[in-house]
Amino acid sequence: MSPKSPLAIAVRSEEAAAPYAVARPASPPPPAPLLARMGRGGPAALDDHELLGLLGIAVDAATLAAAGGLRGLLDDPDDRLCAVPLPADDRARVHAVLDVHARWMEARLHRDGGPLTSPAHTRRYIEARLRGYRNEVFAMLYLDCRHRVIAFEETFFGTVDGTSVHPRVVVRRALMHNASACIAAHCHPSGVSLPSAADRAITDRLRDALVLVDVRLIDHFVVGDGEVASFAELGLL
Repeated sequence: MSPKSPLAIAVRSEEAAAPYAVARPASPPPPAPLLARMGRGGPAALDDHELLGLLGIAVDAATLAAAGGLRGLLDDPDDRLCAVPLPADDRARVHAVLDVHARWMEARLHRDGGPLTSPAHTRRYIEARLRGYRNEVFAMLYLDCRHRVIAFEETFFGTVDGTSVHPRVVVRRALMHNASACIAAHCHPSGVSLPSAADRAITDRLRDALVLVDVRLIDHFVVGDGEVASFAELGLL
C-alpha cells in the first residue's frame, strides 16, 4: 500500500485521532440477581433503573431522577436525556422502546385482531401514540363496518395551543380507506385533557361532514398529562 494512497492516509488519520476518542464499553449482561428477582416476582420486582438496565440502558437511580424519573425519560426523550450524561445509543434505545410499545398496541387494534370492542385499550393506544408531543397533533383512527381498525393517521400538526383541522381532508381520507366509522384524537401539550370550546366546535364540524358520506364519528379523545378525555363518555358526542 503506497504511503500516499487514500487508504493509507485514512488509516493514519484514524490512528492520529485515536488518542482523543473515548471508547464506551459495551453494556454488560444483566446481573444474575436481577434476573432471579424478575423470575420470582416479575417486572414489578425491579426498580425503574433496573428495568432499563435489562434493556441495555445503563443508568443509575440518581441519573434517572435527574432526568425526571422514568416518566420524564420516556415522555420527552430528546430534551430530557440531553440534560443527563447518557449517550446517543441509549437515547435511540428509549425511542425504540416507545415505538415497539406503540406498534404492539397497534397490532392488537389491527383489523386481523377483530372488532374494536375495548374503549380502554383504544384509549391506551392513542395515549401511547400522542403523548410527549410539544405541539398539538390531530389524528384519526379509521374503522370498517365491523369496527375493525383500518389505519391510524396523524393528519394535522399545530402549535402549543392549537391545530387547524380541515374536515374535507378527513372526509377524503375516510373515503380513501373505505371507512364506515372513525375516531378522532389530539393531544394537549398543556397537560389539561378537558375539551375546549374549539375542540367541541371542530368535533361538531367533523361529525356533520362525515355523516354526509355515511361515515360515523364515534368518539374524540383528548390526550392530556396522564389523562385522556372521551367525548362519548362525557356525553359530548
